[in-house]
Amino acid sequence: MSIVNYTSKERDLLARLMRAEALGEGNLGMLMVGNVGVNRTLGRCLTFKDINTISAMIYQNPGGFSGIDSPLFFSNPTTQERNLADRVLKGEYYYPATNALWFYAPGAGASCRPTWYDQRNSGRYKNHCFYEPDPTICPEIH
Repeated sequence: MSIVNYTSKERDLLARLMRAEALGEGNLGMLMVGNVGVNRTLGRCLTFKDINTISAMIYQNPGGFSGIDSPLFFSNPTTQERNLADRVLKGEYYYPATNALWFYAPGAGASCRPTWYDQRNSGRYKNHCFYEPDPTICPEIH
């Protein structure tokens, strides 16, 4: 059972996004990107209040993901990438992305900003810093 409704095409889109955004971060990094995507679909808050499908989340403009412009986004996902997407769609969460709606890579040797889009830093995994809203702002993902 999944925590968000999706089609097989949307599952593949999520797998492609996870690869494009975090291939260099390994499976765990890709799972965390998937967590952020699922949270944006589940959360009815901030700039994501009208996002209710995986497709709408991936192609949100403005506010979407830069990975959709990467060559890594355009090829079909592998079986392993689909399996990773299935895991987050079924509700597996990984800290520090557990309640995050945003992430970014600050660059080599740079620290995470304490806030991003006015939300607090929840932690870092390899090159990505993750940011989560206050539970009172976005209770659906807490």
